[in-house]
This record gives sequence, structure tokens and C-alpha cells, in this order.
Amino acid sequence: MTDVKQQLALILRGVAEVIHPIELEAKLTRSLKAHRPLRIKAGFDPTAPDLHLGHTVLIHKLKHFQDLGHQVLFLIGDFTGMIGDPTGVSETRRALTKEQVLENATTYQRQIFKILDPAKTTIEFNSRWMGPMTADGLIQLAAHYRVARMMERDDFQKRYRDQKPISVHEFLYPLVQGYDSVAMKADVELGGTDQKFNLLVGRELQRDYGQESQVVITMPLLEGTDGVKKMSKSVGNYIALEDKPGDMFGKVMSISDTLMLRYYELLTTEDLGRVKALHPMEAKQSLAELIVVRYHGHEAGRKARREFQQKFQKQEFPDEPDVRLALVSSDLREGRSISLVDLLAKTELVSSKSEARRLIAQGGVEIDGEKQNDANSVVTLVLGRQYRLKIGRRKFAIVEFKP
Repeated sequence: MTDVKQQLALILRGVAEVIHPIELEAKLTRSLKAHRPLRIKAGFDPTAPDLHLGHTVLIHKLKHFQDLGHQVLFLIGDFTGMIGDPTGVSETRRALTKEQVLENATTYQRQIFKILDPAKTTIEFNSRWMGPMTADGLIQLAAHYRVARMMERDDFQKRYRDQKPISVHEFLYPLVQGYDSVAMKADVELGGTDQKFNLLVGRELQRDYGQESQVVITMPLLEGTDGVKKMSKSVGNYIALEDKPGDMFGKVMSISDTLMLRYYELLTTEDLGRVKALHPMEAKQSLAELIVVRYHGHEAGRKARREFQQKFQKQEFPDEPDVRLALVSSDLREGRSISLVDLLAKTELVSSKSEARRLIAQGGVEIDGEKQNDANSVVTLVLGRQYRLKIGRRKFAIVEFKP
């Protein structure tokens, strides 16, 4: 295990909130001194057969802990999956049958080991302790929480205010999730920001049962390919772990440059400074290849990238463009950057900078096959690399930064 400062640098990458940082540091310090790995828990309800990249934000954080030598507890909520998590829904979820939950759970195990080391991962099912629990035990568990506290949840409050039904069994969900932490003696629990209430119930129940409260770490909810809504199969903006390599690569290439950096932060351990220094198209292709390699292997990743380049980057681009432009350091800001408007003006394929701005705003400018929509954007050029510019429908230029 590395020292606490180094561990925190990796653990805190991309996190939304830690409750509480001082407790996490203390647990890590004790873990090092006692040579006892922390028990890191994350739970997943197998309510659908396939996982997507949004789910893997938590799994990647588990991998960070695993790489630091801690024990990963991957909890499959086969019991809670039959209740249905009320988080973020406006009506009672449809309960799944035990057979459906177990079938989905089988596919989860296959998919998570694309990221986690199976030899260092403990898979648990919460039916192991909830299934044998008697009615008396469930009543005792329910006695640990008050209805008023349950109604503090935003989704319960909204449904109550809107006179939409709340079933009694839905109150059991956060209680069971919290009791999972007691049963597993979790030191840390991970969850999305929408799971904060449930995770805090675990802290309280552990305290009630005489255990030290777990540290809660919440992770951001990953936006889908539309860049707006949370990645979701129902919305259709998802990238499934079992998508075909070419489809997966293409979906990653469809995201915005801003969202690309968020994917890098939450789904990889790549140095963000290095990524920002790359041309957005190059950075995005590298991200897409990284993701395909992780789920389909190196050869599939290389092939998907090669096919994308052949299909899109050379699409409609003539062998002999209208202009071949060579830029030197004196043409650029700080020797490497130039505004997109100035770049178009230097090609002399636009009549003025105002025409350049208008074309950009209308989506009529592409660099390496990617539309440019921001007239205030700055292009950072890599020495010796050629950039293919399409301006309007019929004007083409190749730009190269030379020493």
C-alpha cells in the first residue's frame, strides 16, 4: 500500500463528496499501520441485464481502491432488487421476480470483471442475510428509523405533495441498503450522488449496531451521449459495456469535447493535463480506443479506430484541397494556439472574420471530421501534425504547424 497522501490523490479523483474527509484519512492511516485493508462496498441492483458506462463510474473507483490494496466488496442487491429503489422516481417501481433478478445478476458478474480483478473481489448477495431474516428481525430493523426521517427524502416529499402513492415496502429499501453495510462491516461505501440518503442510513445503522460508521463517498452521475441527461437505457443515451466495438467507438466519438474530459476523469486514470494538450479529435479517438480496448481487447480497439478514421476523417475530403497552409510559431499564440476564426481567415477561404464566425455558428466548419460550433474556440496545434479543415460545403484546407 502507498502512503496516505498518495492514496488520497487517487481516491479523490472525480469524487463529488466525502462524508467525512477526516474520517477517511484516519481510516487509511490505521489501515497502513495495522496492515489491514479497508472494506470498500458498492451495491448494484440487477434490475436490467446490461451495464453501461454510467454504472462503471463506481466500478472504476472500486478499482482505484483495489489497486491501492484494499478489499472490494461488490454487492449484488438480489433482495433489494425485488423491492425497487425509489430514488429519483415519481411513482412506485415495478417489482422484479426473483428469477429475473438472478438472471440479470449473472450477466453483471461477467461484465464487472472487465474492470475489477476477480481474485481480489468479493461478490456478495444481500439475500444471504435478508432472506433468512424473520418478521421479528425486520420489525426490529424498522424500529431503527423514523417515518419523519424517511420523508426528508426529496422524492418521497414530492410524491406525497403531488398525492402520488408511496408503498410501505419502499421505506424498506434504504433500511435494507443500510443494513447491508452492517452485515458486511463496510469501512467505506460508494454510491452516486442520488444515493446519498441511502448511504447515510448505513452510517446511522452501523452506529446503532455498535460499529464504526462507514465513510460515504459519492460519485457524479455520468451524462449520456447527449451531454444533458444522466446516462440511461430508457433515455437511449447510453454506451453499453457489451456494445459492438465499432458502435462503442462511434458513440464515444459523438460526445462533446467538454463531456470527453469528464469521461477521461471518471472512466480512466489518464493525466488530464496531457489530455488537454492534445487536439480534441486526437484526444477523443484515444479515449474511444481506451474504452473499446478495456471491454473488447487491444486488437478490437485498434481496428475500431482505424475503421472510424477511414470512414469519417477522409469522408468527402479531396486528394487535392483548395489550400495547404503551413503555420509557424509567430502565427500562433504562445507558439502553439490560434483562434478558430483567425485560422479560417489565414486560409483565405472566407471573405472576412465575420463570415468565419457565421459559418461556425451555422455548423459549417469541421476539423478532422468534427463540427466546430464555438466561434470563440481556440485550436491548439501539435507540431508536424496535419489538420483537415472543411469550410462550408465545398472548400477544403490542410493546415500544418511547422518548426
